[in-house]
Order: sequence, then structure tokens, then C-alpha cells
Amino acid sequence: MKTKSVIFDAYGTLFDVNSAAEKCKDKIGDKWEGFANFWRTTQLEYTWLRSLMKRHKDFWQVTEDSLDKSMKVFGIDMGMKSDLLSLYKVLSPYPEVKQVLENLKKKNFKLAILSNGTPALLDELVRSNHLKDLFDDLFSIESVKIYKPDSKVYELPLRKYKIEPAEVTFLSANTWDVSGAGNYGYESVWVNRNNAVFDNLDFKPKNEVNNLTQLLEFI
Repeated sequence: MKTKSVIFDAYGTLFDVNSAAEKCKDKIGDKWEGFANFWRTTQLEYTWLRSLMKRHKDFWQVTEDSLDKSMKVFGIDMGMKSDLLSLYKVLSPYPEVKQVLENLKKKNFKLAILSNGTPALLDELVRSNHLKDLFDDLFSIESVKIYKPDSKVYELPLRKYKIEPAEVTFLSANTWDVSGAGNYGYESVWVNRNNAVFDNLDFKPKNEVNNLTQLLEFI
């Protein structure tokens, strides 16, 4: 089935989740990367656990809660918390993002983000990086109050665009997200920036790319 919409995960796919900590590495020191990875892992764990417990907090609250734990574990001065949170709101995009989006826009695809992020977070993220005009929609899980990879999340763009799952090409750097979208019926593409190994979650993507530019070779 022909692709009508190209939909992206935000965090780790379009935007570098480690960039907030990297910008503070002079203060954090050599442990900045381990800290950044721990913060991200804890953040994701909290989204899944809250979904399972049916005790929803929005992504900004989860991000702050996971940061609190990470700073304690790595012995980072809590006085840096405000700076890290401010930087998280304006994470840096990967270098190829804008050009790829511009190319896809010329092909008249519906372009969207489908993310755990709140509407306010997503809006600030794309505005601060001058990408707002390239997207038709920013879909947030807040409208269904449950995190990816719940199937209700992947249903959101289909309701808006009146299309079938197979008419969506979906890109994510997170294997569990690729699997969730693929099992739902999307044409799901793994953005494997770090030569990682795919998880065993009943789905294997037909296409795997190292960066988003490679998407333009087959769409």
C-alpha cells in the first residue's frame, strides 16, 4: 500500500536526547554520557510502569522524576536541575533532520510527530529548532493518557487522516516503538544510529537506516 503519511517519533529519532547533558558536560564531567543514558532509561521505565499501574503522569513530570533519581545516582549537584530541564525543552535535532523533512514535504506526504511528549513540549521543541512549519501535526499521547507502545497511541494519526495503518511509514530509534507500530500495522522503519541489536518483540522491520537521509532512498 502506498505511503500517504510519514510519521516520526521525536525523542532519540529526530532529537538527540543526550544533548541536554552534553551541553553541561563541563560541569558534569566525564560521567555526563553515562548519566544521560541512565536518565533516558529511567524516563522510559517510568512511562511503562505508570501505564501498567494506570497511574498516569505526563511526560514532563516523568522527565523531572527520572532526572531527580539520575542526579542522585550519579552524585550530580541538584543546583543543575533547572538548567538540565530547560535544555531538555530545546533538545538539538540530528544534523540531517531539517533537510530530510524539507525533501519529504516536497513529495506532499502528511508529516507528523507521534510522541510521548506533551503538546506543549512538542510545540516548543519544533519551534525552538525552526521546524514547526514542516509538520502537519504533532500527535501527543496525552489525548489518550497512556504511553507507547499501547495501540491506542498508534491509532491517533489514522483517525485524523482517515487512512489505513499500512499507509503510514513510521520511523523510530526505539526498537520497542518500532515493534509497537509495526505490530499495529504501520510500515515501521528502525533508525539504528548506534549499530544496536533489535529486540525480540514479534516484529522485524523490513527497513533499517543509520540516519534519516537513507529514508529518501526508498520512499
